[in-house]
Amino acid sequence: MKARHKYPIDLWPLLALNFFMADMQSGIGPFVGVFLLERGWASGLIGTALTIGNVAGMLITTPIGGCIDATSHKRAWIVVPGVAVVAASAIILVSQQFWAVAASQIATSVAGAAIVPAVSGLTLGLVKQRGFNRQNGRNQAFNHAGNMVGAAASGYLGWRYGYVAVFLLAALFGAISIACVLMIPHRDIDHGAARGTKEDDPESQPSGFSVLLKHKPLLVLAFALAMFHLGNAAIVPLYALAAVSDRVNGPSFVASTIVVAQAVMVIASVIAMRAAEARNYWPVLLASFAALPLRGILAFALSGWWGVLPVQILDGIGAGLQSVAVPGLVARSMNGTGRINLGQGAVITVQGIGASVSPALGGWVAQYAGYQSTFLLLGSFGLIAVALWIACRSIVRQY
Repeated sequence: MKARHKYPIDLWPLLALNFFMADMQSGIGPFVGVFLLERGWASGLIGTALTIGNVAGMLITTPIGGCIDATSHKRAWIVVPGVAVVAASAIILVSQQFWAVAASQIATSVAGAAIVPAVSGLTLGLVKQRGFNRQNGRNQAFNHAGNMVGAAASGYLGWRYGYVAVFLLAALFGAISIACVLMIPHRDIDHGAARGTKEDDPESQPSGFSVLLKHKPLLVLAFALAMFHLGNAAIVPLYALAAVSDRVNGPSFVASTIVVAQAVMVIASVIAMRAAEARNYWPVLLASFAALPLRGILAFALSGWWGVLPVQILDGIGAGLQSVAVPGLVARSMNGTGRINLGQGAVITVQGIGASVSPALGGWVAQYAGYQSTFLLLGSFGLIAVALWIACRSIVRQY
């Protein structure tokens, strides 16, 4: 019988952080595509600007993960990037010149690259390895709920008052997030546990950086995620662009896609947490990969408001399951190496290769072949992820 882990009340600031950081972390990011489209940008140029930002985030994530392993100031790695995201969002409102937008996306991606492994490391430092799966599941449920509330509020404010109101809401959530981080006592963070040091030998030295190339479960996970995100990352922006092209209200439509997906993610993250406790992360990730081909088909067949619900339900299933399973599998498989956050950063980097190419690929294909054909192409990358995950089952099944 599995023991129930009871956590102290001072973990509520961590849950509150995950709720409010959702809107802070992305700023006006989800609305950038339709914001620029309404100001005369073509879909290909929008995709290129987003890709530049994604590439910058991809390149910096692994080094940042190593820094988070080494530092004893993990709270600062959440506070400073959060401020940077809010500042970067303001740039887009002031100037829509290409390089100003690209610079804003670079700053947002670099800051976001730090926040995710920093929160993961902070969680490990508070609850340690034995409590990580459950606490991470709770974190993700609160994070998705925060995204849902933030998106709904942003959609209403954007429709009623314009994009400046969306930015002000992100800034407010950022201020609350910083307050939540500072409410977590520094003394409660076990920095050895946060990086995955051997529990029976806390003085052991961490593995070298070469562990990233030798760790087969990590490599399989990273490449499967790269294929998934190559197809998945561009579907929501392109679906929104297709709808806006049909004169659907931009802010409200984007908000609706986010709200539907995030509501499903809350449920999916809880299911993933419980499934991992009962078995392991392998079937959880398999289900997440399988959602993408179905999503591509539905995006092809349905358009505008009619397709929001089914398309975004599948997005919520895939992303919600992965939000728990990916950091959980990395934490389990790399426990004892002292390089868990480096591993988290490396996985984000490799999957970021797919996510960074996806907007440009989808944007240019849509410009010349149409949105519907692009959705089928993007969905097909999910089949590659499924095939790889099944073929390498023996390597990752134990986790």
